[in-house]
Amino acid sequence: MTIFERVNALRSLMEEKEIDAYIITSSDPHMSEYVPEHWKSRQWISGFTGSAGTVVITNKKAGLWTDSRYFLQAEKQLEGSGIELFKMGTPGVPTHYQWLLSELELEANIGFNGTCFSIAQAKELKNALANLSIHTCDEEDLINVIWTDRPSLPKNKIFEHAVEFAGKSRKEKLASIRDIMHKLDATHHFIGSLDDIAWVFNLRGQDIDFNPVAIAYALINKETCCLYLDQSKLDNQLIQNLKQDDIITTDYKNICDDLEELSGSENVLLDINRSNLKIYDSIRANIIKRENPSQLLKSLKNATEIKGTKEAMIEDGVALTKFFCWLDENLGKTKITEFTVNDKLRYYRSQQKNFVSESFGSIVAYKDHGASPHYSTTVESDCELKAEGLLLIDSGGQYMNGTTDITRTTSLGELTKDEKIDSTLVLKGMIQMSLAVFPKGTRGCNIDILARQALWMHGKDYGHGTGHGVGCFLNVHEGPQSIRQNLNEQAILPGMITSNEPGFYKEGRYGIRHENLILCKEKFSTEFGQFLEFETLTLFPFDTKALDIDLLNEMEKNWLNNYHQKVYDSLSPLLDEKHQVWLKAKTQAI
Repeated sequence: MTIFERVNALRSLMEEKEIDAYIITSSDPHMSEYVPEHWKSRQWISGFTGSAGTVVITNKKAGLWTDSRYFLQAEKQLEGSGIELFKMGTPGVPTHYQWLLSELELEANIGFNGTCFSIAQAKELKNALANLSIHTCDEEDLINVIWTDRPSLPKNKIFEHAVEFAGKSRKEKLASIRDIMHKLDATHHFIGSLDDIAWVFNLRGQDIDFNPVAIAYALINKETCCLYLDQSKLDNQLIQNLKQDDIITTDYKNICDDLEELSGSENVLLDINRSNLKIYDSIRANIIKRENPSQLLKSLKNATEIKGTKEAMIEDGVALTKFFCWLDENLGKTKITEFTVNDKLRYYRSQQKNFVSESFGSIVAYKDHGASPHYSTTVESDCELKAEGLLLIDSGGQYMNGTTDITRTTSLGELTKDEKIDSTLVLKGMIQMSLAVFPKGTRGCNIDILARQALWMHGKDYGHGTGHGVGCFLNVHEGPQSIRQNLNEQAILPGMITSNEPGFYKEGRYGIRHENLILCKEKFSTEFGQFLEFETLTLFPFDTKALDIDLLNEMEKNWLNNYHQKVYDSLSPLLDEKHQVWLKAKTQAI
């Protein structure tokens, strides 16, 4: 079916079920950012492939709401679909709740799949549309009825993440969680988010591209745990290892039945932002609504994880050095397209000792393609690189010892004055964030201005956040911390690894982003308290040919020179003479 036919098929089913509007989210039952093919319902109904967005279908109209990262992509992918694009955060653009208020009548029936709707989302929906006295229908997945060739759930094997990489055993992690449960008087703790389960139980999987997680639920009580999953994905040794740690396994579909059996005298700790509505409705016991304790615990990387991540950065830097050296040698001599770059990046990373997979789909954006922050090359958009303009590459790797995420915007030839100025302004912001010193308790929104100030001084800005948490051989996007203008109560704390990635985008011309990963650590204490700083972990040079050096102050020049020296000292011992010479030239002091 075409997108138009899919929407009409859904409308026919809505009419049969007497549903006036149907909401399709980007999520799965685990509130994941990236989901298996089976749960890509929003993508299937709309044709929009971005990771974030919500589709709402009424009997006459349809809309997609997404953020600024995907405006350009969504415009192209929605062409001819009959689905209108609503650019979230743009002045005058209604939220999908505001839009529904204007489109629906009193006591309208609104449908959605309750397994892919968080408790918090359901509450927000009812509050936003309270004036309409709406009725919600969350029992049926209507998409499943019309998606006749829907992919099945993945069957990939689950494997153990060794303590030599994790730094702590699952027994130690469970003990920390139970301490928190005891303080909250919780008899049970339900976990539905896949990265939390992977971290707590030192398990990894292959159910979602780029994210080493497995589809599962977990229920922890005071003495034992139960993992709900497809047991065929576990080998006998892993089952025995789990049993030794008082962890039993059962079928994935048993979770709601087991939750229903909990009595009213028991207290279940549950994260309403990371648990679906069907789970919530299954619980008869008292519910303690708190963030999963593992969210903060896993963000505070232990010494082993920090050491492993630094080693992964070296492996990643070696791979990138070999790739960019290859690019310099071959540009203009053989046909190189965005797809070629993607393949070569993957190849050079795959040669590293601890490499497992990419950490996300690489963004390889040449010239005007870079203006879309989350551009993804397609057969139609793939283009050949020439010895001119800017090339933005945002990529990363999953290594057994850590996760990497790096963006470099490089010149392939002569640049315009504007390109050099904008590239330098973005780098100034990244350097200022790298140099930050701040008191303990500071939140990401308090320091986000450091990355934007140079751009703001020139009347420029970017629409995405500056930094997200990064896992350790886990999801490349993790919380609870962030660096962005939006208020997030979580302070930036020692042990947290966060991205530092300001950018600037000119539609139809180019995009620029520079990104390193930074580790928060203690700096010093004074009579005014404990102060923190960042240590830059990523190891690869910036293209100084793309900069207007006169725009950098002495502190920024010193940072760049010191960083480049560190890059050379860290990577050169692992390179042959040819690559050492290339790297030496790229790390020359300015």
